[in-house]
Amino acid sequence: MQTIADSSPAQQPLINHPSQLPAVDKLLLSDTMQQLRQHYGLDACTQAVREVIGELRTRVLAGEALQLDHAQMLAMAQQRLEKRFAPRLRPVFNLTGTVLHTNLGRALLPQAAIDAVVQAMSAPANLEYDLEDGGRGDRDDLVESLICELTGAEAATIVNNNAAAVLLVLSTLALNKEVIVSRGELVEIGGAFRIPDVMTRAGARLVEVGTTNRTHAKDYAEAIGDSTAALMKVHCSNYAITGFTRSVSDADVAHIAHEHQLPTFVDLGSGTLVDLRDWGLPHEVTVRETVESGADIVTFSGDKLLGGPQAGIIVGKKALIAQIKKNPLKRALRVGKITMAALEPTLRLYLNPEKLAQELTTLRLFTRKAAEMQAQAELLQAPLQAALGSSFVVETAPMTSQIGSGALPVESLPSYGLKIHPASGKQAGRQLTELEARLRALPRPVIGRLHDDALWLDLRCLEASAQAAWLQQLPALTRQHKA
Repeated sequence: MQTIADSSPAQQPLINHPSQLPAVDKLLLSDTMQQLRQHYGLDACTQAVREVIGELRTRVLAGEALQLDHAQMLAMAQQRLEKRFAPRLRPVFNLTGTVLHTNLGRALLPQAAIDAVVQAMSAPANLEYDLEDGGRGDRDDLVESLICELTGAEAATIVNNNAAAVLLVLSTLALNKEVIVSRGELVEIGGAFRIPDVMTRAGARLVEVGTTNRTHAKDYAEAIGDSTAALMKVHCSNYAITGFTRSVSDADVAHIAHEHQLPTFVDLGSGTLVDLRDWGLPHEVTVRETVESGADIVTFSGDKLLGGPQAGIIVGKKALIAQIKKNPLKRALRVGKITMAALEPTLRLYLNPEKLAQELTTLRLFTRKAAEMQAQAELLQAPLQAALGSSFVVETAPMTSQIGSGALPVESLPSYGLKIHPASGKQAGRQLTELEARLRALPRPVIGRLHDDALWLDLRCLEASAQAAWLQQLPALTRQHKA
């Protein structure tokens, strides 16, 4: 919908008293507002006009003389309506260099999952209905066999995210009992999610063993007592301790636990179903490897390395999963049909490893070649330079991307993109901050990264399918500058 054009100053009456403001009804009866009513409804249009008149009345009473006509007042009302009805959740261009960016929604769903979600939203589905016998079904049945095939686990269940998975497991296995964890694994991840705090909320008591940088097998064994419910390993997904360090492997912790008839619980955090080395990426322990190490329960995310929707996946021994599913918290933390609709086709992609890097969006972004992104940067450099004008210099430059969301925190991916810096060194910081804000104000915001006196636009997440849309809004960047 187009914004109403302003009148020329010569046509605008001077308003210096509230009585000169038009009545609300008069503006509502205008042809322009009749058109807006068709889109926004009478109630919303009435509210917008009243707010505009109220604002103008306040300004006039404060002694301000206004030079406005009815068309400008209607334009102000239209702007209010557009802002009120504009969606808050909007697509953006992620040019930060972080593929799994928590603040930007983490993993992008593969097309198969998108198609399944659309279908699930537009038609009833057998979420908890057994099509074979006509009775009530279990929503976990939709994906459990598939997850077990991919991980080697005996059973599985799904909740709304991995934090919920950890909470549910601890609440089930260790309510009012002790859980032994190495001090070096008491992590905090984004959003102030801390393992000790989650344990407290789950009703479990934390027993810390070892030190920040070194923990030995005997530390676990010596801490086991009558109140011990489980031994827990936490994958340090968002940091790494280097130097004089020692940790106990999942297999060794499982061995110690089983000697004392106790379960081992491993929180993998990100969790991958495949060996990333097969695609030239750094190794990250897989869920299958963790299950095979002897872990009785393993939790991991659906929307990180797995590349699917936000979910917490719990796999492990059949008897323990059955206990977990009986916990009253399970119903509070369960997922709906949209998540299930997206998760199932994402998991099915893993059945065909040969096509996985093409079909799974996350893996496709991880494995983009730097040379491909360099060619893309060279293509986009001139249009962006023309849009920004002579105030900035746009260069192509090598960059380093990161996987993000705590996965492989010390590893980087060679990338390429556009580096922007002011043509003049004067007030460079302010110029870059203003440019970053202009990019965020575009119809589809462009999110880059300020670093080392430049604005970096990493092209790893700008695939060819989105490149045309990125180019189409560059004229808006020029109009911003002229305004």
